[in-house]
Amino acid sequence: MISSIMFWNEPNNLSHWDFTMDPQWSVFTEMTQAAARTVRSLCPDLRLVLGGISPIDPVFITLLDDYRLLDNLDVVAVHGFPLDWNHWKIDEWPQRIAEIEAVSGLPVWVTEVGVSTFGADEVQVFGLQRTAELLLDRVERVYWYSLLDLPPEWEATTRHKESEGSAYYRHFYMGLIRADNTPKPALAHFDPRMGVCQWLHYQDHRMDTIVETLRRMKVKHLRTGISWADWHRPTALAWFDRQMAALQDFDLLITLCFTPPSRGIRPCHTSPPANPEEFASFAAQVVERYVLPSAGSRRRIRSA
Repeated sequence: MISSIMFWNEPNNLSHWDFTMDPQWSVFTEMTQAAARTVRSLCPDLRLVLGGISPIDPVFITLLDDYRLLDNLDVVAVHGFPLDWNHWKIDEWPQRIAEIEAVSGLPVWVTEVGVSTFGADEVQVFGLQRTAELLLDRVERVYWYSLLDLPPEWEATTRHKESEGSAYYRHFYMGLIRADNTPKPALAHFDPRMGVCQWLHYQDHRMDTIVETLRRMKVKHLRTGISWADWHRPTALAWFDRQMAALQDFDLLITLCFTPPSRGIRPCHTSPPANPEEFASFAAQVVERYVLPSAGSRRRIRSA
């Protein structure tokens, strides 16, 4: 069941939103405001979440608040990887959360936090345990990124091998389970009060394994995405219907992001759309297809 919709992913990260084309995030604001208002009108019960910011930057949130974007949202999300990429220590998590709460006036969710086993499995065990200690009693939602390592033959989407050097390869080792389906030591320490963020790629051959494993782990909260770019593929609806049916027993936070190349100012999924209103139309289609029918069913059951 979809309970929350997230608008975009890491909008202040150049790998996800090309802010060289939108340096003041005015297009992003117009796009997100339109989508939030549309979704709110269709389904007022959904919680609307600002795409998780990375880096965690109070100045960025202040900018969006000045645009009155936060008036249309319920939650601000943040992403942090202090043992891999961020320039701050893991024990600073409460301070980072407080900074965003102070400038936004909204609840903060941690929708991606994780630790790579690129260096050692033991680092991930420590990171998982310390993250749980610092965050589970501090914020309403924490999503561990991720369940599965990336297959080595894939590319790390939105990342840049040429510029990131060894940091690029950390993306492949963020899972609690290796690409060959063997568990890492940290899996035994996972606390099911924590949610999981696991991206399902278009026609992902791992979907059944992912669902089965999450059930065994007693995971309740799951964050994944519906790609706007993939939505334009000829067989997209068949795939997303299958994905959403498989995930219906989880409490879902669905991220809507990635511009179809044909709809961007430039042909790239990080580009601002040429027409920001089209993102709102996409969000409406997702809600009408995957939220409203189940909401109607729940209302019928309650009234029976």
